[in-house]
Amino acid sequence: MRESVSFRVGTFLNYTLLTVFGLITLFPFMHVLAQSLSSQTAIVSNQVTIYPVGFQTLSYELLLKDNDFYQAFGVSLFRTAAGVGINMLLTCLMAYPLSRQVLKGKGLIMNMVIFTMLFQGGLIPSFLLLKELGMLDTMWSLLLPSAVSAFNLILLKNFFQSVPASMEESAKIDGAGHGTILWKIFVPLSLPAIATLTLFYAVMHWNTYFDAVMYISNPDLNPLQVYLRNMIVLNDSNIEMTNNTGLFLISPESLKAATIIASVLPMIIVYPFVQRYFVKGVMLGALKG
Repeated sequence: MRESVSFRVGTFLNYTLLTVFGLITLFPFMHVLAQSLSSQTAIVSNQVTIYPVGFQTLSYELLLKDNDFYQAFGVSLFRTAAGVGINMLLTCLMAYPLSRQVLKGKGLIMNMVIFTMLFQGGLIPSFLLLKELGMLDTMWSLLLPSAVSAFNLILLKNFFQSVPASMEESAKIDGAGHGTILWKIFVPLSLPAIATLTLFYAVMHWNTYFDAVMYISNPDLNPLQVYLRNMIVLNDSNIEMTNNTGLFLISPESLKAATIIASVLPMIIVYPFVQRYFVKGVMLGALKG
């Protein structure tokens, strides 16, 4: 069947608008990347747009020689790996019983979960609670307060509800317990949703800095985002950007741009591996309430 003229025009306009919007969202990233690779003269004279001017890699060379950068990068890697592990373990353990009809009081528990999405204890009570628990200046203050996301829990619960009840019944007939059913039936069948939530949790842990600013005073425990914040907002950096005569080797903006690129690069690398699960995981998790 031949496509009508109006359909072709509509398709062309859709692709044109999507391309324009894509370029608009890509522009800030390209500008930061160009700044990180441009010379000091080009940046000071405002010649840099989306391509490097006076190409140089000195910003990255200086950044990769900074021990504080490696320390912060390692803290972020540990926080992300440990945090995602705790998040997914607790989310799976909570989503499974809430997805089963036999659980008594399920409605009350779900209302309590939803309540936490609407209301929180506040910053000062949270700080005082962590202080009383002795978790200030420890990695636990970055991991436990965000151990379970209510939104992600609801997504995974809805996904678990889409698993046929007959599979669970067959496993029970064979003598399987709830632990076996969860880890050997529900988890393998829910890989799209689990991959999606893993990405959600990983991005959250990697990008968050405010809790570290509030709960961490030991500089050795500061994650990469706090390192980036101190460099951009406070202009606090141990990297020497001048030569023996006091002249700038690179522009401070170039070093800041290089740090931004280094901080987002891990997520850019990870995303393609879970992208094929992303849309499917979210959509299937939203089919059933």
